[in-house]
Amino acid sequence: MQNIREGYKEARWWKTHATGKLLCTLCPRYCTIGEGQKGFCYIRQNSGGRLYSTGYGRPSGFALDPIEKKPLNHFLPGSNVLSFGTAGCNLGCKFCQNWTLSKASDTLRFSRYYSPDQVVNLAIDNDAPSIAYTYNDPTIFGEYVIDISQFARDRGIKNVMVTAGYINETARKDVYKYIDAANVDLKSFSEAFYHKLTFSHLQNVLETLLWIKHETNIWLEITTLLIPGENDSAREIDDLTQWIFSKLGPDVPLHFTAFHPDFKMRNKSSTPQSTMLNAYSIGKSNGLNYVYLGNCFLPGKHDTCCPSCGKPVIQRRNYSTDQSGLINDSCAECGKVIPGIFS
Repeated sequence: MQNIREGYKEARWWKTHATGKLLCTLCPRYCTIGEGQKGFCYIRQNSGGRLYSTGYGRPSGFALDPIEKKPLNHFLPGSNVLSFGTAGCNLGCKFCQNWTLSKASDTLRFSRYYSPDQVVNLAIDNDAPSIAYTYNDPTIFGEYVIDISQFARDRGIKNVMVTAGYINETARKDVYKYIDAANVDLKSFSEAFYHKLTFSHLQNVLETLLWIKHETNIWLEITTLLIPGENDSAREIDDLTQWIFSKLGPDVPLHFTAFHPDFKMRNKSSTPQSTMLNAYSIGKSNGLNYVYLGNCFLPGKHDTCCPSCGKPVIQRRNYSTDQSGLINDSCAECGKVIPGIFS
Protein backbone atom coordinates (compact mmCIF):
# COMPACT_ATOMS: atom_id res chain seq x y z
CA MET A 1 0.00 0.00 0.00
CA GLN A 2 1.21 3.47 -0.81
CA ASN A 3 1.91 6.07 1.86
CA ILE A 4 1.13 9.57 0.60
CA ARG A 5 2.49 11.08 3.82
CA GLU A 6 3.02 10.04 7.42
CA GLY A 7 -0.32 9.12 8.94
CA TYR A 8 -1.97 8.36 5.58
CA LYS A 9 -2.03 4.87 4.13
CA GLU A 10 -4.23 3.55 1.37
CA ALA A 11 -7.06 1.57 2.89
CA ARG A 12 -7.58 -2.13 2.20
CA TRP A 13 -11.37 -2.46 2.23
CA TRP A 14 -13.22 -0.24 -0.24
CA LYS A 15 -14.56 0.00 -3.77
CA THR A 16 -16.07 2.64 -6.03
CA HIS A 17 -19.81 3.11 -5.50
CA ALA A 18 -22.29 3.51 -8.36
CA THR A 19 -22.64 7.16 -7.36
CA GLY A 20 -18.94 7.77 -7.96
CA LYS A 21 -18.27 8.04 -4.25
CA LEU A 22 -16.17 5.46 -2.43
CA LEU A 23 -17.83 2.64 -0.51
CA CYS A 24 -15.92 1.63 2.63
CA THR A 25 -16.41 -2.08 3.28
CA LEU A 26 -14.47 -2.34 6.55
CA CYS A 27 -17.54 -2.47 8.78
CA PRO A 28 -21.29 -3.00 8.37
CA ARG A 29 -21.86 0.76 8.29
CA TYR A 30 -20.84 0.82 4.59
CA CYS A 31 -20.11 4.55 4.45
CA THR A 32 -20.26 6.17 1.02
CA ILE A 33 -17.62 8.87 1.05
CA GLY A 34 -17.31 11.78 -1.35
CA GLU A 35 -14.10 13.47 -2.44
CA GLY A 36 -12.37 15.06 0.56
CA GLN A 37 -14.89 13.61 2.98
CA LYS A 38 -14.39 11.16 5.85
CA GLY A 39 -16.48 8.24 6.98
CA PHE A 40 -18.45 7.99 10.22
CA CYS A 41 -15.29 6.89 12.05
CA TYR A 42 -13.45 10.17 11.24
CA ILE A 43 -10.23 8.48 10.06
CA ARG A 44 -11.03 6.97 6.64
CA GLN A 45 -10.95 9.59 3.90
CA ASN A 46 -11.58 9.87 0.17
CA SER A 47 -8.57 11.62 -1.35
CA GLY A 48 -8.28 11.78 -5.12
CA GLY A 49 -10.73 8.94 -5.61
CA ARG A 50 -8.91 6.52 -3.33
CA LEU A 51 -9.66 5.68 0.29
CA TYR A 52 -6.98 6.31 2.90
CA SER A 53 -6.61 5.49 6.58
CA THR A 54 -5.59 8.83 8.08
CA GLY A 55 -4.84 7.36 11.51
CA TYR A 56 -2.08 5.04 10.36
CA GLY A 57 0.98 5.52 12.56
CA ARG A 58 -0.75 8.19 14.65
CA PRO A 59 -1.51 6.76 18.11
CA SER A 60 -3.23 9.00 20.61
CA GLY A 61 -0.66 7.96 23.22
CA PHE A 62 0.69 4.87 24.95
CA ALA A 63 0.21 3.40 28.42
CA LEU A 64 1.43 0.34 30.28
CA ASP A 65 -1.75 -1.16 31.68
CA PRO A 66 -2.41 -4.25 33.77
CA ILE A 67 -3.84 -6.85 31.39
CA GLU A 68 -6.80 -7.16 33.80
CA LYS A 69 -7.80 -3.60 32.85
CA LYS A 70 -8.73 -4.62 29.28
CA PRO A 71 -10.36 -6.66 30.93
CA LEU A 72 -8.72 -10.04 30.36
CA ASN A 73 -8.55 -12.41 33.32
CA HIS A 74 -7.43 -15.61 31.59
CA PHE A 75 -4.71 -14.15 29.38
CA LEU A 76 -1.22 -13.60 30.85
CA PRO A 77 -2.65 -12.60 34.27
CA GLY A 78 -0.55 -10.22 36.30
CA SER A 79 1.33 -8.93 33.25
CA ASN A 80 1.51 -5.46 31.76
CA VAL A 81 0.30 -4.72 28.24
CA LEU A 82 1.38 -1.83 26.03
CA SER A 83 -1.91 -0.13 25.17
CA PHE A 84 -2.82 2.49 22.60
CA GLY A 85 -5.59 3.72 20.33
CA THR A 86 -6.15 6.45 17.77
CA ALA A 87 -8.86 9.03 17.23
CA GLY A 88 -12.32 8.06 16.00
CA CYS A 89 -14.73 5.12 16.21
CA ASN A 90 -17.21 3.33 13.97
CA LEU A 91 -19.92 3.25 16.66
CA GLY A 92 -21.84 6.14 18.16
CA CYS A 93 -22.35 4.98 21.75
CA LYS A 94 -24.11 7.65 23.79
CA PHE A 95 -22.55 6.17 26.93
CA CYS A 96 -18.96 6.08 25.64
CA GLN A 97 -16.38 6.06 28.43
CA ASN A 98 -13.55 7.12 26.07
CA TRP A 99 -15.44 9.78 24.10
CA THR A 100 -12.56 12.29 24.15
CA LEU A 101 -10.76 9.89 21.79
CA SER A 102 -13.57 8.10 19.99
CA LYS A 103 -15.30 11.35 19.02
CA ALA A 104 -12.13 13.22 18.10
CA SER A 105 -11.03 13.77 14.51
CA ASP A 106 -7.64 12.63 13.31
CA THR A 107 -6.44 16.25 13.44
CA LEU A 108 -6.52 15.99 17.24
CA ARG A 109 -4.45 12.82 17.36
CA PHE A 110 -1.03 12.40 18.95
CA SER A 111 1.47 14.33 16.85
CA ARG A 112 4.38 11.90 16.69
CA TYR A 113 4.44 9.24 13.98
CA TYR A 114 5.11 5.66 15.16
CA SER A 115 5.90 2.99 12.58
CA PRO A 116 4.77 -0.57 13.32
CA ASP A 117 8.28 -1.70 14.24
CA GLN A 118 8.65 1.28 16.59
CA VAL A 119 5.49 0.24 18.43
CA VAL A 120 6.79 -3.30 18.82
CA ASN A 121 10.16 -2.03 20.01
CA LEU A 122 8.38 0.13 22.58
CA ALA A 123 6.69 -2.99 23.97
CA ILE A 124 10.02 -4.84 24.10
CA ASP A 125 11.79 -1.90 25.74
CA ASN A 126 9.13 -1.83 28.46
CA ASP A 127 9.12 -5.60 29.03
CA ALA A 128 5.49 -5.85 27.92
CA PRO A 129 4.70 -9.36 26.63
CA SER A 130 1.69 -8.09 24.67
CA ILE A 131 0.29 -5.09 22.80
CA ALA A 132 -3.37 -4.03 23.15
CA TYR A 133 -5.23 -2.18 20.42
CA THR A 134 -7.77 -0.38 22.58
CA TYR A 135 -9.28 2.87 23.95
CA ASN A 136 -11.16 3.57 20.72
CA ASP A 137 -12.18 0.69 18.47
CA PRO A 138 -9.16 -0.80 16.65
CA THR A 139 -11.39 -1.97 13.81
CA ILE A 140 -11.10 1.47 12.24
CA PHE A 141 -7.29 1.40 12.14
CA GLY A 142 -7.19 -2.18 10.92
CA GLU A 143 -4.31 -1.60 8.49
CA TYR A 144 -2.14 -0.40 11.36
CA VAL A 145 -3.23 -3.35 13.52
CA ILE A 146 -2.26 -5.83 10.82
CA ASP A 147 1.21 -4.39 10.29
CA ILE A 148 2.01 -4.03 14.01
CA SER A 149 0.62 -7.44 14.96
CA GLN A 150 2.66 -9.18 12.26
CA PHE A 151 5.87 -7.51 13.48
CA ALA A 152 4.90 -8.39 17.06
CA ARG A 153 4.24 -12.04 16.23
CA ASP A 154 7.67 -12.25 14.59
CA ARG A 155 9.29 -10.80 17.74
CA GLY A 156 7.43 -13.04 20.20
CA ILE A 157 5.02 -10.33 21.40
CA LYS A 158 1.33 -11.23 21.68
CA ASN A 159 -1.55 -9.11 20.36
CA VAL A 160 -4.83 -8.13 22.02
CA MET A 161 -7.95 -6.59 20.45
CA VAL A 162 -10.35 -4.67 22.69
CA THR A 163 -13.30 -4.06 20.41
CA ALA A 164 -17.03 -3.79 19.87
CA GLY A 165 -16.73 -6.48 17.19
CA TYR A 166 -18.49 -4.39 14.54
CA ILE A 167 -16.56 -5.49 11.47
CA ASN A 168 -17.27 -7.18 8.16
CA GLU A 169 -16.37 -10.79 7.46
CA THR A 170 -13.59 -10.21 4.92
CA ALA A 171 -11.91 -7.46 6.91
CA ARG A 172 -12.27 -9.50 10.09
CA LYS A 173 -10.14 -12.31 8.71
CA ASP A 174 -7.42 -9.82 7.77
CA VAL A 175 -7.40 -7.71 10.94
CA TYR A 176 -7.44 -10.69 13.32
CA LYS A 177 -4.82 -12.76 11.47
CA TYR A 178 -2.11 -12.27 14.12
CA ILE A 179 -4.34 -11.59 17.15
CA ASP A 180 -3.89 -13.81 20.23
CA ALA A 181 -6.71 -12.57 22.49
CA ALA A 182 -9.79 -10.40 22.22
CA ASN A 183 -12.21 -8.80 24.61
CA VAL A 184 -15.42 -8.03 22.74
CA ASP A 185 -18.07 -5.66 24.08
CA LEU A 186 -21.46 -7.33 23.91
CA LYS A 187 -23.18 -4.10 24.80
CA SER A 188 -26.67 -5.54 25.10
CA PHE A 189 -28.76 -8.45 23.90
CA SER A 190 -31.30 -6.08 22.34
CA GLU A 191 -31.33 -4.83 18.75
CA ALA A 192 -33.34 -1.81 19.94
CA PHE A 193 -30.52 -0.91 22.35
CA TYR A 194 -27.88 -1.25 19.65
CA HIS A 195 -29.89 0.83 17.19
CA LYS A 196 -30.85 3.59 19.63
CA LEU A 197 -27.73 3.94 21.75
CA THR A 198 -24.82 2.78 19.54
CA PHE A 199 -26.07 3.37 15.96
CA SER A 200 -25.09 -0.19 15.06
CA HIS A 201 -26.64 -3.66 15.03
CA LEU A 202 -26.51 -6.63 17.39
CA GLN A 203 -26.37 -9.44 14.84
CA ASN A 204 -23.03 -8.31 13.37
CA VAL A 205 -21.46 -8.45 16.84
CA LEU A 206 -22.89 -11.91 17.51
CA GLU A 207 -21.40 -13.10 14.22
CA THR A 208 -17.97 -11.80 15.26
CA LEU A 209 -18.22 -13.61 18.59
CA LEU A 210 -19.20 -16.88 16.93
CA TRP A 211 -16.38 -16.54 14.40
CA ILE A 212 -13.71 -15.84 17.02
CA LYS A 213 -14.82 -18.73 19.21
CA HIS A 214 -15.40 -21.39 16.58
CA GLU A 215 -13.17 -20.48 13.64
CA THR A 216 -10.00 -19.12 15.27
CA ASN A 217 -7.55 -19.92 18.06
CA ILE A 218 -7.98 -16.46 19.58
CA TRP A 219 -8.62 -16.42 23.33
CA LEU A 220 -12.03 -14.75 23.83
CA GLU A 221 -13.53 -12.82 26.74
CA ILE A 222 -16.68 -10.68 26.74
CA THR A 223 -17.64 -7.46 28.50
CA THR A 224 -21.13 -6.09 29.10
CA LEU A 225 -21.53 -2.62 30.63
CA LEU A 226 -24.75 -2.61 32.66
CA ILE A 227 -26.63 0.69 32.25
CA PRO A 228 -29.59 1.28 34.61
CA GLY A 229 -32.90 1.11 32.79
CA GLU A 230 -31.33 0.25 29.43
CA ASN A 231 -29.83 -3.25 29.43
CA ASP A 232 -29.84 -4.36 33.07
CA SER A 233 -33.15 -6.19 33.35
CA ALA A 234 -33.08 -9.75 34.68
CA ARG A 235 -34.81 -10.88 31.47
CA GLU A 236 -32.15 -9.45 29.18
CA ILE A 237 -29.24 -10.66 31.32
CA ASP A 238 -30.83 -14.11 31.35
CA ASP A 239 -31.14 -14.10 27.54
CA LEU A 240 -27.59 -12.84 27.09
CA THR A 241 -25.97 -15.39 29.39
CA GLN A 242 -28.05 -18.27 28.00
CA TRP A 243 -26.88 -17.33 24.49
CA ILE A 244 -23.22 -17.28 25.58
CA PHE A 245 -23.60 -20.67 27.27
CA SER A 246 -25.37 -22.32 24.32
CA LYS A 247 -23.45 -20.71 21.44
CA LEU A 248 -19.98 -20.08 22.87
CA GLY A 249 -19.75 -22.50 25.78
CA PRO A 250 -19.46 -22.26 29.57
CA ASP A 251 -15.76 -21.38 29.68
CA VAL A 252 -15.85 -18.01 27.88
CA PRO A 253 -15.28 -15.43 30.65
CA LEU A 254 -17.96 -12.75 30.96
CA HIS A 255 -17.24 -9.40 32.62
CA PHE A 256 -20.19 -7.34 33.84
CA THR A 257 -18.97 -3.79 34.42
CA ALA A 258 -20.66 -0.97 36.29
CA PHE A 259 -21.76 2.13 34.40
CA HIS A 260 -20.73 5.61 35.49
CA PRO A 261 -22.46 8.67 33.96
CA ASP A 262 -20.52 10.06 30.99
CA PHE A 263 -20.74 11.64 27.53
CA LYS A 264 -24.41 11.92 26.47
CA MET A 265 -25.81 9.84 29.34
CA ARG A 266 -24.87 11.95 32.34
CA ASN A 267 -28.48 11.87 33.52
CA LYS A 268 -28.22 8.17 34.33
CA SER A 269 -27.25 6.93 37.77
CA SER A 270 -24.34 4.58 38.37
CA THR A 271 -25.10 0.86 38.36
CA PRO A 272 -26.19 -0.29 41.85
CA GLN A 273 -24.26 -3.10 43.50
CA SER A 274 -27.50 -5.06 43.72
CA THR A 275 -27.77 -5.06 39.92
CA MET A 276 -24.19 -6.23 39.57
CA LEU A 277 -24.69 -9.05 42.05
CA ASN A 278 -27.93 -10.09 40.36
CA ALA A 279 -26.21 -10.25 36.97
CA TYR A 280 -23.42 -12.34 38.49
CA SER A 281 -25.96 -14.73 39.97
CA ILE A 282 -27.89 -15.09 36.71
CA GLY A 283 -24.72 -15.77 34.73
CA LYS A 284 -23.58 -18.44 37.15
CA SER A 285 -27.02 -20.06 37.36
CA ASN A 286 -27.08 -20.28 33.56
CA GLY A 287 -23.93 -22.39 33.62
CA LEU A 288 -21.16 -19.87 32.95
CA ASN A 289 -18.04 -20.93 34.82
CA TYR A 290 -16.27 -17.58 34.83
CA VAL A 291 -18.30 -14.46 35.60
CA TYR A 292 -16.57 -11.30 36.82
CA LEU A 293 -17.71 -7.91 38.10
CA GLY A 294 -15.76 -4.76 37.21
CA ASN A 295 -15.76 -1.01 37.91
CA CYS A 296 -16.90 -1.82 41.42
CA PHE A 297 -15.41 -3.28 44.59
CA LEU A 298 -17.12 -6.53 45.49
CA PRO A 299 -14.65 -8.92 47.16
CA GLY A 300 -14.48 -12.33 45.58
CA LYS A 301 -16.30 -11.30 42.41
CA HIS A 302 -13.03 -10.47 40.64
CA ASP A 303 -11.41 -13.81 41.44
CA THR A 304 -11.03 -16.82 39.17
CA CYS A 305 -12.42 -19.84 40.98
CA CYS A 306 -12.18 -23.47 39.99
CA PRO A 307 -15.57 -24.59 38.63
CA SER A 308 -14.91 -28.09 39.97
CA CYS A 309 -13.95 -27.57 43.62
CA GLY A 310 -14.74 -23.86 44.04
CA LYS A 311 -11.30 -22.87 45.33
CA PRO A 312 -9.87 -19.53 44.09
CA VAL A 313 -7.02 -20.13 41.66
CA ILE A 314 -6.34 -16.44 40.95
CA GLN A 315 -7.24 -13.76 43.47
CA ARG A 316 -7.40 -10.10 42.42
CA ARG A 317 -7.45 -6.79 44.25
CA ASN A 318 -6.82 -3.40 42.60
CA TYR A 319 -5.26 -5.08 39.55
CA SER A 320 -2.79 -7.04 41.66
CA THR A 321 -2.98 -10.83 41.35
CA ASP A 322 -2.19 -13.81 43.53
CA GLN A 323 -1.83 -16.86 41.32
CA SER A 324 -0.74 -19.28 44.01
CA GLY A 325 -3.85 -21.41 43.42
CA LEU A 326 -2.84 -22.04 39.81
CA ILE A 327 -0.16 -24.63 39.04
CA ASN A 328 0.70 -25.46 35.43
CA ASP A 329 -2.61 -23.96 34.21
CA SER A 330 -4.54 -26.16 36.65
CA CYS A 331 -6.26 -25.80 40.00
CA ALA A 332 -3.73 -26.47 42.77
CA GLU A 333 -6.47 -28.06 44.88
CA CYS A 334 -8.11 -30.56 42.53
CA GLY A 335 -6.04 -30.46 39.33
CA LYS A 336 -8.80 -29.27 36.98
CA VAL A 337 -7.41 -27.47 33.95
CA ILE A 338 -8.41 -23.80 33.87
CA PRO A 339 -8.95 -22.55 30.31
CA GLY A 340 -6.86 -19.61 29.15
CA ILE A 341 -3.36 -18.55 28.12
CA PHE A 342 -1.35 -18.22 31.29
CA SER A 343 2.22 -18.11 29.98
